[in-house]
Amino acid sequence: MPTSASSPPASSPTFWLSGKRHAEQDHFFRQTLEAHGWAEGDEKHWQAAWVTGMPTNTAFKAASPSAKINHIPGNASLTVKSRLHASLNALRERTRCHFGHDHPLTQRLAFFPRAYEMPNDYPALIEDAAANPDKRWILKPTNASKGQGVQVLKDPAKAPLLANWLVQEYVANPHTIRGHKYVLRLYMLVASIDPLRVYLYNQGFAKLASEPWDPDDVDNPFSQLTNPDINALNLNAEIPVEFIDLKRYRHWLREQGHDENTLFDQLHDLATLTALSGVDAMRARSQAVGADPRGCYELIGLDCLVDDQLKPWILECNLSPSLGICAKLEHGGDIEKSVKGGLVRDMIELVGLTQPVHEAEFDAVALAEEHQRAGGFVPLYPAHNPLLTQAYLAVIGLPSLLDYRLAHAAARQAMTFRANDVSELIDDDRLALYHHASGLYYQLNDSAALIWLLVSEGEPIDSIVSHLHAASGGQATTAQLESDLWATLTPWWKHGLLAPSHSTETAAQKQQAREMPATWHGQLTFDQRRWPITAPTGPVAERITSALSPLLSPLLTTTDATPLGESLHLLESANGYCLTTDSHVVSSRLSIDDILPAITHFCLRSAARQEHLVLDIALLSSDHQHIVCLLPEGNAHLRAINALGEAAEQQGLILSRGARLALNTPGVIEPLNLPLADTPLTPSRPQRFAGILWLNDAAAPGSNVPSFLDLLGALLPFAQEQQQRLSPAALEALRQLCQQPQRAHLGNSTLTIRQTLTPWLNPSPHSTPSRAAV
Repeated sequence: MPTSASSPPASSPTFWLSGKRHAEQDHFFRQTLEAHGWAEGDEKHWQAAWVTGMPTNTAFKAASPSAKINHIPGNASLTVKSRLHASLNALRERTRCHFGHDHPLTQRLAFFPRAYEMPNDYPALIEDAAANPDKRWILKPTNASKGQGVQVLKDPAKAPLLANWLVQEYVANPHTIRGHKYVLRLYMLVASIDPLRVYLYNQGFAKLASEPWDPDDVDNPFSQLTNPDINALNLNAEIPVEFIDLKRYRHWLREQGHDENTLFDQLHDLATLTALSGVDAMRARSQAVGADPRGCYELIGLDCLVDDQLKPWILECNLSPSLGICAKLEHGGDIEKSVKGGLVRDMIELVGLTQPVHEAEFDAVALAEEHQRAGGFVPLYPAHNPLLTQAYLAVIGLPSLLDYRLAHAAARQAMTFRANDVSELIDDDRLALYHHASGLYYQLNDSAALIWLLVSEGEPIDSIVSHLHAASGGQATTAQLESDLWATLTPWWKHGLLAPSHSTETAAQKQQAREMPATWHGQLTFDQRRWPITAPTGPVAERITSALSPLLSPLLTTTDATPLGESLHLLESANGYCLTTDSHVVSSRLSIDDILPAITHFCLRSAARQEHLVLDIALLSSDHQHIVCLLPEGNAHLRAINALGEAAEQQGLILSRGARLALNTPGVIEPLNLPLADTPLTPSRPQRFAGILWLNDAAAPGSNVPSFLDLLGALLPFAQEQQQRLSPAALEALRQLCQQPQRAHLGNSTLTIRQTLTPWLNPSPHSTPSRAAV
């Protein structure tokens, strides 16, 4: 194991060299660290491991912030040719499904040739070749280096039906330098996978084929291939291996009249997207082998072909890219040595081998420090330009929590999503999700329901965290809320229930177009309990304070003896408003007209007691009697409320919502004094029950007087006990209520209560609702 608490530290830090090709691969690494006072250790004692090829799982388990190794578990998702293609294809397919085939994000991912893995993809290869007879193909071993086994394939039908072979579409129109085909060797550093940090070295090489490009001479490897190990065998070439560094290459492009910046912008984008395609696999594998991501990094050699339209194509990613000097000094070897030496020195500085170790979570400050010591490495992700980082977040879909924190802290990046092929199933205040593509069914708890409501409607992640913080009453920390949010979002994203938002304007940008309102704070006191309540200032708070003024008071001190319930919060969401407590969703997708009924319904549910019934009904009250009013559903509901309001005003009555009925005294109604509409509320006291007024727009005028069974059936849906379902005692109390004499006095008139009063809902031009009922 490397030096740790279980083994005493050496007098100087030590490095461990392992793997193949020590002489050429280790030279610059050893040279740089020894210049900083490091000494060579062994496989059990090291603070820096440099392994050519793949380390063992034991070595990966030893990685930590103070013991860093130059590989990342799961890097085969990029460095094995077949897996690279699978990674890129999966990223493109996911992007196509989310955004569509013609979307710019999808089109950006058209930088890798089509490939077929043998033997599984052989039929698909034959179909493609038959449909496109002019295509050319190249055969590659899936996990080889130095150009071993690579050949242009004249007839794809001759591809070996064996594992570990890949047939790739051949880019047949290469750009050339002095008539020679070339491939660009770029050096990409994945400094960490969590949080993800990707860099590209500003130097690299154009590797030239040793003979001029001849599209018809497909059997000539010295014309078709650019690998230096192959071209070194060309004994007839004046310059068998030639390297041109990127500085000279860019200068040559300018001389030829080409736009070098456009090409290199595309190369940077290509490299970033390639890294992103492999991150999930590397994270999963790192977790499986127990490797600490803070101790693992990866230097990858990217080989890119540039076609005659100056479009770059990625060909492969190379594990442990060669750091030996391939070209003769006079053919670019001196520059090659300078570039590779600087590459390793800058890499060692960037990953922090010669810097003090920071044990704290990697944040924006640490990122800035990393950029300062990056040397020739250019940051790809997170990028210096916040707009670039935002564009890559859309492709990532759901980054890790640490990715989000870093991007948010560094550039205040907004992330938005939308529901993807999901049906929402609602039962009372319970929410379930069915994903049609996968057949997955989720029954959400209250917290998850609130998160789904906000995220599926495009609410930015940082805004969701703010809502959750408000819903918690400020009791939970931002870090805790983010962690809980990610634990909820991750399976939804992985299983396809969420997709990135299509909008080019993020929800955060839309919200910034107006200044978010301040928060109004009050306290709702009801039924000898109190609930702190918050809402956006302005129309929402004004409507609440107007209708609930008798129940509202300023926040009381903790010395108040009234029991304190959970806080209530009216939150702005991407689709109207949402009413939550500290722990669950009460009502969602509310219009401003729905807010007061939602608060009232919450109060009614909290009013349940033992041996009592709660009735969600309208109540007309005088000084000595209460009339229970059953309102219709649908469009007639508001007309019925207006009619009752007019009757109450004309007859000097009080109109309210909600009542409680003691099971042992069903003849006495206790009003709960909640508002029925946006009108000032006047409380009333418990009084005798006078009857039931059934406002039913389905019955015709003059219809038969309903029986008590009709009234009981109409009243049942509005009755609730503490245990939700009605007990026999509760049913008996309702029966007695419906069978009592049904006559009441309104002012100077007598009202026969038990009847269907359609004229209340559809008054004629010559009558008022109150007269029609008398």
